[in-house]
Amino acid sequence: MHDDERKYGLLREAALSLSLLTDEERSGMLCRLADALDKRRGAIRAANEADIEASRGKIPDALLHRLTLSEGKLDGAIEGLRAVAALPCPVGRVKERRLLDEGLVLEKVTYPLGVIGMVFEARPDALVQIVSLALKSANGLVLKGGREADRTNRAIVDIIRDCLDGAPWLMLLSSHGDVDEMLSMEGLVDLVIPRGSNAFVRYVMDHTHIPVMGHADGICSVYVDKSADPDEAVKIVVDSKTQYPAACNAVETVLVHQDIAASFLPRLAEAFASFPVEMHCDEASYSIIGGCGHACHATDEDWDREYLALECAIKVVASADEAIGHIARHSSHHTDAIVCQDEALKQRFFHEVDSADVFCNCSTRFADGFRFGLGAEVGISTSKIHARGPVGLEGLTTTKWQLSGSGQVVKDYAEGRSRFLHKELPL
Repeated sequence: MHDDERKYGLLREAALSLSLLTDEERSGMLCRLADALDKRRGAIRAANEADIEASRGKIPDALLHRLTLSEGKLDGAIEGLRAVAALPCPVGRVKERRLLDEGLVLEKVTYPLGVIGMVFEARPDALVQIVSLALKSANGLVLKGGREADRTNRAIVDIIRDCLDGAPWLMLLSSHGDVDEMLSMEGLVDLVIPRGSNAFVRYVMDHTHIPVMGHADGICSVYVDKSADPDEAVKIVVDSKTQYPAACNAVETVLVHQDIAASFLPRLAEAFASFPVEMHCDEASYSIIGGCGHACHATDEDWDREYLALECAIKVVASADEAIGHIARHSSHHTDAIVCQDEALKQRFFHEVDSADVFCNCSTRFADGFRFGLGAEVGISTSKIHARGPVGLEGLTTTKWQLSGSGQVVKDYAEGRSRFLHKELPL
């Protein structure tokens, strides 16, 4: 066995040991970590300030904002640890129980995935969220954060190791070469979750045989229907774009029904102006708000752009059909929303829009594991297999079928001496 395989083998053994602890023990570890991060804020702050200074002027403002671990973000990360600790244990839950025959009981039970490889952007608070979910769900964890956050990530991992007996179930990678090594560990790493650019996610998918879960782009849309309450619609669109424009669930395209465009778009442009938001307008919307100072002509590429900044594309549509069709062609299947007061249209939008998160009359920014009540998230998946949408504790577990018998053999059923009952039992 090569040294790298041995290293991952030891990590896998540590993950198994973690799964043998009780939920109370793992939750206690999360609470100890929350206390330790709270007490050592100074070390975290110093490391983060060094990262910010080294990156200033070298990365876009949106990435610099993600890199900054403010007191508020750190407070949220610490609160998240305690919230995850208080959640029900995701491991050992019986999801199905069935009596196949007298004395022959089948159960479907949740178990940890094993070892998860997580490659994420320069966002230190995400590291804390990921660790909290991995620890609660008893999974080993391989972490590689964006290089811009190296000092902050190392400071946090040092605190984790100091307060959790070395945390042998946790590995922090330092280079892209380490990532390539991890991607080759089929059989020792059970799942890879990449968070980053489209090109990076594609690179991961193309260079590993390990299952990959996640999403590439976050091209999210809000459709404002002719039945929408205009005050509500302005509030929702502004929050979807400006509350945190660098997030993957921020709106990038606003679709407006032609019957209300002349009255609604000037109000939206006025609300956007205080931030200000640059609006990439189709011809119809530009003819209405082109003179506002923050509008420009959209190109064909704008409908497929993830701006991650105070910019968005605006298009006037003739009908809900056209809006749903536009979303089908250009959405990344992350989060799409409608603002309307038409219940039938709401249900149609929910049914026909094929995205991980489909909302009505609320901001796209609600697409988040903490806001969904999952405690935290390792990311948002647009996959249709295993987990979809914000991925919390349940997305980090798998299942086993466990069958308990009393001497039964298949031959008796095949030859008609015994018959299956297939009776559902209470959980």
